[in-house]
Amino acid sequence: MTPDPLLAQLVRTARFTRGVSGRFTVTADGRTVLYLRGRTGDDPAPCLWALDLGTGSERLLADPVRLLGDGRGTRGIGGYATDAAGRLVAFTLAGALWTAGADGGEPRRLPAARPVSDPRPDPGGRRIAYVRRGALRVVRADGTDDRPIAEPAADDVEFGVAEHTDATLADGPRGHWWAPDGTALLCARTDRRRVHRWYGTDPADPDRPPRIRRHAPAGTPNPDVTLWLIPVHGNAPRTPVRWDRAAYEYVVGAGWDGHGPFAVVQSRDQRTVLLLGIDPVDGRTTVLHEQRDARWVELVPGLPARTASGVLLAHADAQGTRHLTADGEPVTPVGRQLRSVLGVDGDEVLFTASDEPTETGLWAWRPGTRPRRLGEGPGLYGGVLRGGVLVRTVADTTGAAPRAEVLRGGRTVATVPSYAERPVPAVRRSMLRLGPRELRAALYLPSWHRPSDHGPLPVLLDPYGGAARQRVTVAHTWQTLVSQWFAEQGFAVLVTDGRGTPGRGPGWERAVYGDLFGPVLDDQVSALAAAARTHPVLDLNRVGIRGWSFSGSLAVLAVLRRPDVFRAAVAGAPVTDQRLYDAHWRERVLGRPDEHPERYDACSLLREAPRLTRPLLLLHGLADPKVPPAHTLRLSDALLTAGRPHEVLLLPGAGHQPVGGELTENLLRHQLRFLRGHLDAGVPDSVRTGQ
Repeated sequence: MTPDPLLAQLVRTARFTRGVSGRFTVTADGRTVLYLRGRTGDDPAPCLWALDLGTGSERLLADPVRLLGDGRGTRGIGGYATDAAGRLVAFTLAGALWTAGADGGEPRRLPAARPVSDPRPDPGGRRIAYVRRGALRVVRADGTDDRPIAEPAADDVEFGVAEHTDATLADGPRGHWWAPDGTALLCARTDRRRVHRWYGTDPADPDRPPRIRRHAPAGTPNPDVTLWLIPVHGNAPRTPVRWDRAAYEYVVGAGWDGHGPFAVVQSRDQRTVLLLGIDPVDGRTTVLHEQRDARWVELVPGLPARTASGVLLAHADAQGTRHLTADGEPVTPVGRQLRSVLGVDGDEVLFTASDEPTETGLWAWRPGTRPRRLGEGPGLYGGVLRGGVLVRTVADTTGAAPRAEVLRGGRTVATVPSYAERPVPAVRRSMLRLGPRELRAALYLPSWHRPSDHGPLPVLLDPYGGAARQRVTVAHTWQTLVSQWFAEQGFAVLVTDGRGTPGRGPGWERAVYGDLFGPVLDDQVSALAAAARTHPVLDLNRVGIRGWSFSGSLAVLAVLRRPDVFRAAVAGAPVTDQRLYDAHWRERVLGRPDEHPERYDACSLLREAPRLTRPLLLLHGLADPKVPPAHTLRLSDALLTAGRPHEVLLLPGAGHQPVGGELTENLLRHQLRFLRGHLDAGVPDSVRTGQ
């Protein structure tokens, strides 16, 4: 079999993530931009680079291959942090702590205790805090005085880690934050001892002992997260941060800015979120801001936050719009949906928002002015702003990876080099608005298809459809390219974002409250019918659906509930029993299982398994930590018990998203064979032979 160019490219580039510059930092003097990127478009080892804005030249600050001397086998630098000036850089490599200077010089490996995770220099660049096996430690920047400042007294307890903070922090989950003067840290302590234990085994490797993981599914105890003020000097005791933890058990954000330490806490039902100011002396808290919603308060990355002058930034949902607010007053107009706050530089606020859900614009605002847009043209924009220097990124139809440029005073002063490979195939896509809800959709057709020559095509729905993720945007992503690949094999591929997806306002997102799948499936069926009315190339007698994770569940339900529409389904890593899914995600929409058991029953694929009458292919990675294979195995058992034929393909060693790994080509081709066999799809002989 001849290797497929796109599928080979997905593996070689790790879904077009290699060779892409990212994780940008602008130094305080505005002269240098730091970032991570591999040497080539297929280099698996990201390096640390510096771009001199004065000369436009790029310097390699830390090369993992050279530092470790092990060829191309390393995973590279996964992240880094700097001091306030941006001159001292701390990163981990092969479990060790390293430092580098933004001005160059040889990187240095510090003799810190290993393995090291999440190193963070203090604002003055004198010390580095890091986490090692549940302990929070500090070491001087010169490598001396390495010591713990908070150590767990029991297993399943760790300092410096707070998993839910990724909901509000732009740079991912964190668990420790320096005071501006570097004398103390605000630190999370996470106690998982009351959390359920899950045991994972790999049947393909029976000699390997079971993996034990603490996981809090819906309705079960969450980790007990507390916050502490920990001095760095002397033997001063730790000070606990005090708030009503019984009422607000989720810590979803924290930090320490020029106005003092703060925390963002959330109630278990997720209907209330508080911003708490923390007294740095005694740990007492004061409510600075409160948000409530009858369904749930959506957490927006980067919020709440405070400007240098003390303006409180938050968001409010009103008039069908998610607004950015400053001291309670809307900054953004009706119809412009806030997406995220990317950063606050003094009193300048950088944020993203959408006037059209398929696009994400970049905006800046400061008190006393109107927001100004920082990028023209359709795309998905992002950026980093500091001292008047903007690193602006955009993903659009020109490639699967975003591009980056540096601007000062609105003028481009440099382009950040990127070695990302350009995708092999051309995309033949039509952007659609379908039905009375104006559902945003994309229709992919084969490049070779001519209606007069080839007639109607079988239809493949290829959605995601769940919260926090869109598939229909102006950008070309790796998912876009996979949809086009299926189109080239003889399908009309329809991708639709229905209710529950972001970008169309609070009411659209919360339309799935209490019913995770009903509105989503209805929108997929509605979009299919509307698309067929304007595109007769769609053959409604041959319709299939494929999906992974949330859309894997959706694919199963499609053939269970609407066999009149869907003739076959491919479902990867479906969540089949909502009671087994993560509490923070699932209780947001369905509430607690003991309070709303009927909602969980109505969303259970296991209960509906006896209804299956259509061909179904189930796929699941046996090493999936996000959706354990128990979901697919239990569904298969329910189907067998009901006498419903189906196919199961288990993937030894594969995680939650195997596309991009070595299994990619065979996995996608297996799905293709299944769908072709049941939908009578294929490429005409005249196209194969080039006639």
